[in-house]
Amino acid sequence: MSTRTDFNYSNESEPHRIRTKKILADHPEVRDLIVKNPSTFIAIVGMVSSMMLLSYLLKDSPWWLVVAVAYLVGAFINHSLFVMIHECSHNLLFKKKSANLVTAIFANLPHILPSAVSFTRYHIKHHSFQGIHELDADLPDRWEANLIGHSFFGKALWLLLFPLFQMRRIFRLKEIKPLDGWIVFNLVVQAAFDVALWYFLGPKAFCFMLFSFFFAVGLHPLGARWIQEHYLTLDDKQETYSYYGGLNAISFNVGYHNEHHDFPSVPWNKLPELKRRASSYYDSLYSHTSWTKLFFRFLFDKNISLYSRVVRNDRGKVTLTDESKPDVEMIKEDVLS
Repeated sequence: MSTRTDFNYSNESEPHRIRTKKILADHPEVRDLIVKNPSTFIAIVGMVSSMMLLSYLLKDSPWWLVVAVAYLVGAFINHSLFVMIHECSHNLLFKKKSANLVTAIFANLPHILPSAVSFTRYHIKHHSFQGIHELDADLPDRWEANLIGHSFFGKALWLLLFPLFQMRRIFRLKEIKPLDGWIVFNLVVQAAFDVALWYFLGPKAFCFMLFSFFFAVGLHPLGARWIQEHYLTLDDKQETYSYYGGLNAISFNVGYHNEHHDFPSVPWNKLPELKRRASSYYDSLYSHTSWTKLFFRFLFDKNISLYSRVVRNDRGKVTLTDESKPDVEMIKEDVLS
């Protein structure tokens, strides 16, 4: 791989729908893994409660301890809550979409910034239009890639401020409504929580959660997850990678990313079984075993930049649909029929 000055453009359709059909033909038993997992809600309650307890314990602590606990503990809990919001975005906890949205908003509370419902809207498009720049918010902007460049300091700054860069991307997605009732509800609930947290526990408790949020998705080995998923780190043609390292145990198997894209209706606890049943398909793909190793490689390897992504102009047969029936669910129904 050489130092890139532009994205890697592809004329081929995204690989997941094709592989899903092949796996179903060879292993029809994987249909049994498409279930709801309401017990995930218990984990969410436990993690939100843990963040509240830590905030209370740190409210009068020195600032260095607030930052240290946020980096060493809070980041891991907040990252796992991101995974839970991700599960809710695919309606993998409950049958009713509204129940999943309310749960996502609850899981969002320790993140300080209201993002659960917006993430759901844009993430579903990411599955349906992977690599389509005007519809996939997971892709960086061209100005973003030019600004960050290939240097250590540029990429470190990008990771540190990743949530801000991510929020800026949504303005280019012109075909998606930026505001609706659920997004407003998410904002109001989050604002009420933030004010109450500051008022009753003070600025250190508030900042502990805020620091945990930024570390969970940024300048932290956990931030390598965003590089692992779709950046061309091991091969110029494979655009999605899984991670099979030990942190899956506390990150609810979020590393099983190829498996998730192939079967987005399989909940987190069933993804290892999906890989086992269709091992001939997944064992042949490049994958990562260490987020920490990838974290440092991304920072220091000038051959990896924000341009290390596959972009396509052809959206294929997939079109935008009514929000009441997300694109990825329509794809699932079509593949399984």
